[in-house]
Amino acid sequence: MKRGAVSWAFGKFSVPCLLLGLVFFAASLTPSLIPRGPLEQGILGGLVTALGYLIGQIIALLWKAADMPRLKGRLARVLVLCLGIGVVAFFLWILSSSLEWQNELRQKMGMEPAEALHLSSIMIAAAVTFAIAYFSGRLVATLFRLVRAWFYRVMPPRRANVLGVIAVVMILFVATRDGLLDVIVTALDESYEAAQALFDDAPPRPDDPRMTGSAASLIDWEAIGEPGRNFITTGPDSAAISAFTGRPALDPIRVYVGRANGETAKERAELALAELKRLGAFEREVLIIASPTGTGWMDPGAHDPVEYMHNGDIATVSAQYSYLQSPLALILETQTGLEQATALQDAVHGYWKTLPENERPRLYVHGLSLGAWSSMYATNIFRFMDDPIDGAFWAGPPFPSAFWNYIQNRRNPGSPFVSPSIGEGRIVRYASHTQDGSKAPDAWGNMRIVFLQYSSDPIVFYDPASLWRAPPWMNDPPAEDMSEHLLFMPVVTQFQLALDMALSFGSPPGHGHAYYAQDYIGPWVQVTDPANWTAEDTKRLKAHCNIGFQFGCRNDLKED
Repeated sequence: MKRGAVSWAFGKFSVPCLLLGLVFFAASLTPSLIPRGPLEQGILGGLVTALGYLIGQIIALLWKAADMPRLKGRLARVLVLCLGIGVVAFFLWILSSSLEWQNELRQKMGMEPAEALHLSSIMIAAAVTFAIAYFSGRLVATLFRLVRAWFYRVMPPRRANVLGVIAVVMILFVATRDGLLDVIVTALDESYEAAQALFDDAPPRPDDPRMTGSAASLIDWEAIGEPGRNFITTGPDSAAISAFTGRPALDPIRVYVGRANGETAKERAELALAELKRLGAFEREVLIIASPTGTGWMDPGAHDPVEYMHNGDIATVSAQYSYLQSPLALILETQTGLEQATALQDAVHGYWKTLPENERPRLYVHGLSLGAWSSMYATNIFRFMDDPIDGAFWAGPPFPSAFWNYIQNRRNPGSPFVSPSIGEGRIVRYASHTQDGSKAPDAWGNMRIVFLQYSSDPIVFYDPASLWRAPPWMNDPPAEDMSEHLLFMPVVTQFQLALDMALSFGSPPGHGHAYYAQDYIGPWVQVTDPANWTAEDTKRLKAHCNIGFQFGCRNDLKED
């Protein structure tokens, strides 16, 4: 291919635009909420370098379109050289400090420090990522030129330019959103449904007729799916609870309806209500309506402890709405989750309201992550005003949650964004890995709401507006597990936080999006107010649940 053809296809490479990209790369080396390894840092660096290059190209295009003066010749080359020296010096200074900053953050999260910067890994990953992004962009530009050339044959140049841009945007939209993306999503969803139908390694259905999925149950065991089966069969029984409390206990009631158990959200909700009635759940002391994560998973660290607190005199109900992982479900099946949570709360709360106040259980709602979002959405004004629920406990609420945002924006002046105070603490309180929601200026009122959120959780504190302004929490003094070297950079901070979200699920327990049993216990005590519960009981239960968030409280009883 001749030089002119290459230039026509891929455009002329711009050194000034690359320098802007390197400034973005340098900014990406500063810490954010989650520590990054060399591969992740390299991919992030290459991506933001490409974005910086693209922004530079757009600025140059607008400058040219406005017919602004441009430097040429030797003066332009000298200026680019001086800028290049400054940018490289800035890049090397940031690079030399990045390992120290990352290790400082790792230490705050109880992680082993990285021994080396792994500069070669970072630079190779960045170069490959930049090359892929750059040539992808040039291919789009080539497509535009081809489309525009065709329009030139039938219309004036200015009109051809505008219609060429519109045509390319539509082509890319159809190819991604209505083409490739839909095929991928459909394949993912069908693959999860197929996986749900494979029960070769599944345990047999429960023999106890008092359990969901048994022969006496209204819910088909084969259609519940693995997340629901695990939730039903692996919680503490009366013997385990009695061993901990030292007094006779009940077997907790757990009701779970899988997505395949009903065609619609309403059908699944009505089936759950019927099973609750069959098992006598409305005769228990406490009833919890829980919303699962995207795959239908129910965190044992959230549910096991509260069953110990209430000596088994408790029932929990949940309904699955998706087979996708939470990040995919958040983007692709948002409405499905909201509809299922609303249908379940409508059914259970609607029946609960018909019962005499002195004979019905105390009613609470709960959710983790995407489950917190859907649970909050379902807990509308009627749940708060019309024969209200007794309380709510939401952990790791995702940043788009409307109710969470409403509360956050009404925090007391001067209270930190990551752990705010709301009024006198009579209705809403916050908990984290350092506080359990027990401290407030005033005593609890009739309804108790607690948000559990870690200060380093990007699922909670990602801010779409960080594309152009610093997130609110970045203007506060850093929390205990946050870096003191946070730096806001338009565009770059946005992508740092987006990568943080992807990495947050693998954080050490108590940080990122890794919520675990010990941090659920204090808030559950505050929300449900167990009878005759003491601070010593809380301490003993935390010791009992010391394996970690993914194991709940099913380990053998430990000696204090």
